[in-house]
Amino acid sequence: MFSAHFMISTRQILGIKFFNGDVDEAVALMGRHGGFLVAPSGTCFGRLREDEPYRRAALAADLAIADSGLMVLTWRLLRREKVQRVSGLKYLTQLLEGLKGERSDEVFWILPNARSRQKLFDWSCRKGLTVKIDNCHVAPRYSLEIEDRHLLALVEESRPAHVVIAIGSGAQEKLGYYLRENLSYRPAIHCTGAALGLITGDQAIIPDWADRIYLGWLLRLLRQPRIFIPRLTRAFGLPWLIWKYGENLPPMRDRGQKSQAIR
Repeated sequence: MFSAHFMISTRQILGIKFFNGDVDEAVALMGRHGGFLVAPSGTCFGRLREDEPYRRAALAADLAIADSGLMVLTWRLLRREKVQRVSGLKYLTQLLEGLKGERSDEVFWILPNARSRQKLFDWSCRKGLTVKIDNCHVAPRYSLEIEDRHLLALVEESRPAHVVIAIGSGAQEKLGYYLRENLSYRPAIHCTGAALGLITGDQAIIPDWADRIYLGWLLRLLRQPRIFIPRLTRAFGLPWLIWKYGENLPPMRDRGQKSQAIR
């Protein structure tokens, strides 16, 4: 992780060392040093207790940005410490602005489906960011443990400076970790989930003001309640996790606890 070698400010929350700086510094760090970045949303923290491969990946990230407004607010209320929020949307927007005019093979895109790929092509034509079709990969549906030798070979062949993973929380962090550990070189791997879809219009666009005041989740909920109500219920346990464990990594649930949670 960068914090072991470079003087950057972090706050450890639930075992993860979150970057505590601004978006410009985060983008610059990834551009200079590579590695992989994660942006856990409020619904992701329950996975730390349920999904061992996700837990391993999240803890191994080179840079973790504080995407979750709920986490930032809860930490401030309970610990009286400020953590600077850098949303995945803000981070990716800043990154892509800086990449305009770069060669098309500088970025490799990993997308959830063909629709998302087409939306990326349409958006890139409007914004002047060249996207090379050979550098777009539609990911399969991954199992709990991720190994994708075909994707690994594609990235090795093109050797982009940046890999943008936009396949959704859980799988994206594990895939980013897999690529970092198995590639022969060190690109900047950006695991920002839904942020790319919000930028390209594949998902309903969130205005800057809503993202800035932590209300992006509310707009997504109002637009797609059947999808986001179940997801947001997972976030309700985050304040309790922070109150109980603070800086420390929560223990894994045993199988009996998981079964009770499911019922």
